[in-house]
Amino acid sequence: MQIGQLAKRSGVAIDTVRYYERHGLLPKPVRQPSGYRHYDEQDLVRLRFIKRAKALGFTLNEIQELLSLSDHRAGDVAGIKAAAMEKLADVEHRLEELTRIRDGLRSLVDACPGHGDPSQCPILGALAKEDA
Repeated sequence: MQIGQLAKRSGVAIDTVRYYERHGLLPKPVRQPSGYRHYDEQDLVRLRFIKRAKALGFTLNEIQELLSLSDHRAGDVAGIKAAAMEKLADVEHRLEELTRIRDGLRSLVDACPGHGDPSQCPILGALAKEDA
């Protein structure tokens, strides 16, 4: 299949396919005599893998590591599990941070009457504090 077909079937843009090729996430495709890139089903499987991994929050470097681990089928899945556990811990940490931010914002919004003198606004006051 050509790059347009690969992009359409995988649900990513053509530029994304080229980007992944340049960064080694996708192998360089075979060129047809016409110069067009030619992709096979394995390229489609790999591209879908990358897309799903990105949706789970993996960075491109982490995806490269996962792909490398998955290319060594004779090995153990311990490395893959470790990478997923590390990503899960990172996501949980970010959720804790976002929860703290949400709770802080909620308190500020609840404290603000929504009218009156801006110098008396609890939101602006909290943002202006030195120790914030």
